[in-house]
Parts: sequence; C-alpha cells; structure tokens
Amino acid sequence: MTWSGIHTPTASTSHSIKKQLNVVLQNFDNPSIIQSLLRRKKESDLVAEPKLRRELNLFDLVSLGVGSTLGLGAYVLPGEVSKLLTGPAVILSFLFAAVASALSGLCYAEFASRVPKAGSAYAFSYVGVGELVAFLIGWDLILEYSIGCASIARALSGHLDKPFGYPMKRYLSTNFPIRVSFLAPYPDVFSFFAILLLTVIVAWGIRESSMINKIFTVVNILTVIIVVISGLFLADIKNWKIKKEDIPEGVTGGEGGFLPFGWPSVFAGAATCFYGFVGFDVVATTGEESKKPRRDIPLSIVISLFIITFSYCSLATVLTLMWPYYDQDIDAPFIHIYEKLSWTVLQWVVTVGAVFALFTNMIGTLYPLPRVMYAMSCDGLMFKIFSLINSKTKTPVWGTIVSGFFAAIISSIFDLQQLMNMMSIGTLMAYTLVCFCVLILRYTDEMSDTVKVIDDGNICTSLFAILAICVNLPNSETPTKRTERMSVAITIIFLFMAICFTGTITFVQTYSEFSKEAYILIITLGGCLIVLGYLLSRQPKSSNRPMFMVPLVPFVPCLSIILNLYLMTKLDSLTWVRLACWLVAGSSIYICYGFHHSLERRNPTNNS
Repeated sequence: MTWSGIHTPTASTSHSIKKQLNVVLQNFDNPSIIQSLLRRKKESDLVAEPKLRRELNLFDLVSLGVGSTLGLGAYVLPGEVSKLLTGPAVILSFLFAAVASALSGLCYAEFASRVPKAGSAYAFSYVGVGELVAFLIGWDLILEYSIGCASIARALSGHLDKPFGYPMKRYLSTNFPIRVSFLAPYPDVFSFFAILLLTVIVAWGIRESSMINKIFTVVNILTVIIVVISGLFLADIKNWKIKKEDIPEGVTGGEGGFLPFGWPSVFAGAATCFYGFVGFDVVATTGEESKKPRRDIPLSIVISLFIITFSYCSLATVLTLMWPYYDQDIDAPFIHIYEKLSWTVLQWVVTVGAVFALFTNMIGTLYPLPRVMYAMSCDGLMFKIFSLINSKTKTPVWGTIVSGFFAAIISSIFDLQQLMNMMSIGTLMAYTLVCFCVLILRYTDEMSDTVKVIDDGNICTSLFAILAICVNLPNSETPTKRTERMSVAITIIFLFMAICFTGTITFVQTYSEFSKEAYILIITLGGCLIVLGYLLSRQPKSSNRPMFMVPLVPFVPCLSIILNLYLMTKLDSLTWVRLACWLVAGSSIYICYGFHHSLERRNPTNNS
C-alpha cells in the first residue's frame, strides 16, 4: 500500500510504531501532580445559578467599561505623548494602541460569551489552561486592581491639592514624614479615606454603586465633549504643518510637520498610549451580575472600546490643533492651554471633569477586586471568607472590605511611581493568557471521542505520522483527543516562539543595532510563527459555537499575543522582579491552602 507515492513499512514496523505512540499517550492518563496542577474546569460546569444579584443591563456595563478606562489619561496622555514622542502623530499612536487593545478585547468578548462567570481572566484561564495558572493569574489580578485603585486615589489627592497650593502635601510632609526610600514621602490620608468611602459604596450594593458610576461617567463624557467642541473653535491646521525653522531654539521639536520624530516614535508612543486603554476588562468580571451576560458583556466590551478610542483620538486631534506640540504641558495640557488663553471657566470645567473621571476609575478598579477573590474562594483556592455573600446587598462584603482596606494602605504609604508598571505588566499577562485560552478552546471539544493514535496502514514512519497530524492530512472536521493534543502542543510552541521573537526585537533595539545576523534571526523566528499559525489553522475546530466569536482564528489571537508580549518586554527589569516576588507569595498560599481545598481536586471526574 502507498500514500502519496511513499511505501508503507512492514506490518511489524507499523505495529511497533503504533504501540510506542499509544504507550506515550496512555502515560498522560495516569494521575500525577502535574495533572493536578493542570486540572481544568469544563464550560458545562459553569452554568450553575449565580449567588450574586443580576442587576446590570447593557447601559450599566458600557458605563462601567468606559468609566474604568476613560480617566485621567484622557486629560494627560495626549499632551505627554505628543510633546515627548510623536508630535501631532499622537493620533496614530492612539489608533495603533486601540488596535492592540481591540484584539485582546475580542478575545475577552468571546470568553465572556463562553464563560459568564465572575472572575474575568481567572475564570477564563481555569477553563482554558488549568488550575495553577488560573490561581497565579487571579493572584496577579488582585495586585493589578489594588495598585490601580491606589494609584488613582493618589492622583486624585494631588489633583485636588494642586489648585490650593498643595496645603495638604506641605502639612503632612512636614509633620508626618516617612523617611524610607521605597515608600511615599508622607502618608496620604485623603487617598486612604477616599478608598474606604468607595469601599462602602461598592459593598452597599451593585445597583447603588452602578448608579453612582453611571452619573460620574456621564459627567466625564460631557467634559470630553465640551473640551472637543471648545477646541474646534481654536483649531488651526498650521499646527500640523510647523516647519523645522519655525521651532524655537532650545526646544526639542524634531523635523516639524505631522511626523516630526518619524514612524519609530509613533510605535513608541503607541506603547505608552496602550496603558490608557487598560480597564475595559473590568466588564468581564460581571458575569454573575449581568442580566444577559452572554450577549451584553461581549457587546459592551466592543461598544466601550469604540467610545474610548473615539474620545482619545478626538482629544488628541483638538489638542494638537489648538496648540503647538512642542509647547504642551505634560501634566495638564488642556488646563495649561486654557490658562494661557485666560479661559478660567473651561479650566475649572476640565479640573472638575478630571476629578469625576478619577472617581469612576477608582470604582472601576475597586469593583472587580472582590469579584476575583470571590470566584477563587468559591473554587476553594482562596480562603472561604471571601465567598460569603451578604443576604441583603447580595455582594461579597468581606472580600470588598479586605480588598478596599488593602488598596487604601498601599495608596497611603507606598511610592506608587515605582509600582505603576506593575499594573501594566499584570494587565498584559492577563490579555496574553486570555488570547491563549481562546486558541485552546477553539480546538477543544468536550464531546470529542478518544480515538486510536494511528490509523491502520495510513502512516509510513513516525516522523511522517507527526507531520500528517500537524497538517491534518485526513482533513478531519471534528476534534479528537489526538487533534486536541496536537493543537495544544502547537499553541504552546507558538507562545514560546513569540517570547523569543519579541524578546529578540527588544534586545536588539535596546542593546545593539539591527545587524545582518539580527535580521536573519528575527526573520527566521517570524517565519516559524507564521508556519505555526498555519498549522494551527489546519486543525479541526470545536463544534461549540458561543454567541460571540473572534473572527479570523487563530490569526487574531496569535497577533494579539505577539503585541502583548512585545509591550511586556519593553518594561524594566525591576518590574519583572516585583512581579516574581508577588507570584512567589501567591504560590505559597496555593501550596499551603488552595491545592488541598480545591473543589476540582475533590471532584476527580471533572479533571482534565
């Protein structure tokens, strides 16, 4: 017998090959610690009646997504990026950052449609990857949201203190100084009590906190509209066509024009602008409090990203048309312009709008914290107290109190400038993992049957067998255990290759120049990623069709993984060290408590 002109081996050889490969796969079925760490939930296990109150409609979810994302960055990032990096091309930087965020947002939307549970990336990774990774990403999200809330509270304190000449800062730094290098110069009492106040509001009930969030978000959007309309009256296209010779001496203005610093600066600016989109994933934590989670959560993520992108680009447009890019104020660009124009009313409008924006940001970062802890506690991976639901408010009160108090302490005593990158790296890790999980579940079918590893007479050699499975020569349309394992293997290899690819680019950009050898290495790694993406696209996809699905799988999630990893490699080494320390602390909790109390461990029939 032949296949594609290649002769099959003898019957004894073929039997030996089949026996060896079957023995290898059978080893995966034996219980082990590794399998315990990688045990996964099934999508069908997540359809139980929720304990939290379903109160949120589509408008509530959009308000939460916009409010938690469109914050102080709307009033700061355009000026900072345009002056230091891009010039008027800051608009393009926001667009590129929006594309990178949208790719991850699509993956979040599909997972929210698949897994309508509290916990966001934690719940998603429990289904897609396994228990250990799910715990670590949940632990990472706790730090991310805590630092996010603390940093916003700190910024709110400074923003309110500034118009009055910093009386609070002077008093506290003089009478209560903290002389520790890695802590704040003084205890920020205002930010401490501001977080405690919001903790009470969030614990009060989802309906009440959602109403306050909607009011603050509407005020924030109205402020953006006022700024954009007022900017149109001052818009001058000449500010996009400034010649190099017209730039004042001693001012860093590049070559002038729309792209004064070139295209590389646009991509560098996109890396900074990306952090202005952090927060939309908060919507994914509302799986058990949304009235129609499978429809409303994906839709609200898409709508939120559209509103946020349009707002950022509009603000960046009017800002660079109103005033020369090289004369922007990096801390408060709009207030700076209104002050120079003596537009006092608009100056205070922006100030008040920024305060409301900060409050909505705080709610957006504080709200998901107890939800993540609640989801982990319900699964037995965190202490039971965090899963207790108040009978009246139907909220995880104890989780809200503990997480709010933790964020308040961080805000009051830590120097948050050293920790700001921690929020970024945590978010990017979560984005990457969600995209990875989408790839896993797209090629995994819970109803797939276990089949023989080798079909009789179809494989000539073991190498050819692997190649046949990789490219799906039989053109199977339904996933089997064999194709599922191959898809997982290809996805894991793709992830490691993407790490090497993005790490190489960043290393060359930082420590050397693009030599011939560097180009060859980068092109080779890029080619491998393309081949792996093609091999993955050849595998049969799951018959499970959620209400919302990411288009062009596997290429959209793969591209998102590459972009997220690239942005992660741009972060400094100390950020990675701090993240490692936090994950080590979390691992000790998992080893001492979570591993032994896991509900999946007590239900071995659910283990993957």
